Amino acid sequence: MAAKKRPEGTRAPNGASSIYLGADGKWHGRVTMGVKDNGEPDRRHVERWDEGDVIEAVRELERQRDSGQVSEPGSRKWTVEAWLTHWVETIAAPSVRENTATGYRTAVYRHLIPGLGAHRLRRLEPEHLEKLYSKMTAAGLKPGTAHQVHRTAKTAFKVARDRGYMTKNPASLAKPPRVDEDEIVPFTPAEAKRIIAEAGKRRNGARFVMALALGLRRGEALGLKWTRLDLDAGLLRTPRQLQRYPWKHGCEDPHACGARLHKRTPCPPRCKRHKRSCPPVCPPDCVRHAASCPQRRDGGLREVDVKSKAGRRTVGIPGPLLEMLRRQKEAQDAEREFAGTLWHEGGWVFAQPTGHPIAPRADHDDWKELLAGAGVRDARLHDARHTAATMLLVLKVPLPVIMEIMGWGDAAVAKRYVHVPSEIVASVAGQVGEFLWSDDSEKQPEPPTAQPDAAAILAQLQRLLDATKDPDGHDGDEPPGLRAVG
Repeated sequence: MAAKKRPEGTRAPNGASSIYLGADGKWHGRVTMGVKDNGEPDRRHVERWDEGDVIEAVRELERQRDSGQVSEPGSRKWTVEAWLTHWVETIAAPSVRENTATGYRTAVYRHLIPGLGAHRLRRLEPEHLEKLYSKMTAAGLKPGTAHQVHRTAKTAFKVARDRGYMTKNPASLAKPPRVDEDEIVPFTPAEAKRIIAEAGKRRNGARFVMALALGLRRGEALGLKWTRLDLDAGLLRTPRQLQRYPWKHGCEDPHACGARLHKRTPCPPRCKRHKRSCPPVCPPDCVRHAASCPQRRDGGLREVDVKSKAGRRTVGIPGPLLEMLRRQKEAQDAEREFAGTLWHEGGWVFAQPTGHPIAPRADHDDWKELLAGAGVRDARLHDARHTAATMLLVLKVPLPVIMEIMGWGDAAVAKRYVHVPSEIVASVAGQVGEFLWSDDSEKQPEPPTAQPDAAAILAQLQRLLDATKDPDGHDGDEPPGLRAVG
């Protein structure tokens, strides 16, 4: 039976797609995708040399139209390289902190553009990203590095999707390699007491007691000034923090400036020079090593605002810690008098013997020495913040108050910091045993007086977990994608 044809001289219905062979020898397709902002029809045009290719292109446009995933009319045909460069320099860099922008640039210029830059933005698929992650780990990079690149890609391509340059975010669908993170175990009360006792013997020891008792972040503690402490009222404010920023070249030729420091050959297999991982070989156009530039600028320790509004908080100081801070002030007054003209007055609560602020690296070394002196297992300083959050839960402090003390603006963050101690789990088991195996079925068991109210604590934690369903929530404590920092 012959196919039916529309009578000659009649036209197709409004909005119908059309495919035809043009005078230029190419097949053309036109698809109505909707209506433009000015009311005119949004009719897209595709052209191919093969009829089958143009049919497939027309069907793809129709699928996008029917599913509601339509890009903006006349949108630029971005490549991945062009979009990522535009995003990191024009969109992200002016709106985020300098350290965050540095992390973005590392992911974009070192990994994403070399691995994916030639792809058309709208044709990028999750499989392309997954292959990139596999190549990174096969080359010896840690899975955490691939995760940092994944999070950067997810953020960059989300902006492209929101602006209509992509119909989907391939990074949201891609699966990065698994990261085996060591389980975080908060300090036990016995460990915390040994740390506090050892801190009382050391210079600036109150700084680490603050981490345990108040959960202050490293930058908040090192950036604390006496003007933000009220020793009479027992309060402290944390509107600012201290951070280290990388130096920038101030000279005209950064490559020549750092020539003597360029690394041209890789380290031997058993390198004894570097305590951490060996640095990579410098690229031919290396412009790093700005710290050695005679005209270096914009680097070093800088006092900056805390990352979020929730971080600007006022916290009460426990009495014993208040006494430590008073002794800290007396000791610093004596150091100032002894240093004389060498003293650099910055108003820091915790400072070097000359008054200069303490660098994060020196603070890290002091923490490790403190743990060794106290006979406590090796742990990150940030684990003290987990300990402080868990302690507040055990004390049955309401969740809104915990968030205020810790400086969190989102309940999603709390579930990563609040841990249920094994003593609480054992207490719950005891209560269940009393309830189910008690002779008097009408008797309601009461929690042991020596144990916290385990049921109430677990109920509060469950409410905390139910309050959030976003697996991608991030705390301001650790830079995005580089959670190992801090």
